[in-house]
Amino acid sequence: MDPAIAHSTGKDGNTVALTFDDGPDPRWTPQILSLLAQYHARATFCLIGPLAEAHPDLVHDIVAAGHRLCDHTVHHDEAMHALSPEAQDYEIAGAQGMIDRAAGGHAPLRYFRAPGGDFTPAIRQIAVRHGLRPLGWTVDAEDWKRPGVPAILSNVKSELEPGGIVLMHDAGGDRSQTVQALKELLPWLVASGYEFDFPEL
Repeated sequence: MDPAIAHSTGKDGNTVALTFDDGPDPRWTPQILSLLAQYHARATFCLIGPLAEAHPDLVHDIVAAGHRLCDHTVHHDEAMHALSPEAQDYEIAGAQGMIDRAAGGHAPLRYFRAPGGDFTPAIRQIAVRHGLRPLGWTVDAEDWKRPGVPAILSNVKSELEPGGIVLMHDAGGDRSQTVQALKELLPWLVASGYEFDFPEL
């Protein structure tokens, strides 16, 4: 397993990897799954361990739709580097176990994304030790700021290049702007010739 942070689909051509953090959330995840299905778009969902445990039905829906799962820790501590090595390991391994149980043990976890991108060499090595590829992004939609749908769309369209990884959110607050932005972003990606793919492993 490569300890380098994945920042690409690793494919030639106009590919894009959509990723959604901080879920699952029954308010927003089903809406996002429905939109992705309309455009046959594959995505990666970076799940918080306790939320996955609380909503195994949503985890099953994500997996059944052909999307991939990513470990996004237990507590979403954006200062993960300040934790003890044991606590860092728990954030990753603990969430891994919760997500695996929520998925029924049938969906392999492939990635780990540190909250806020707080990767250190030690954190990356812990992830790799647990069989997870560190996952970054190249495009921050900044939907977590709730800046308005036009701003979210502009952020993605101005930053996206072929092979890019887009960071969006399906939880962690009111994601109605994200849902509305996706209604415009997905057809734009298709019209622009992008194919939906997963981050490199």
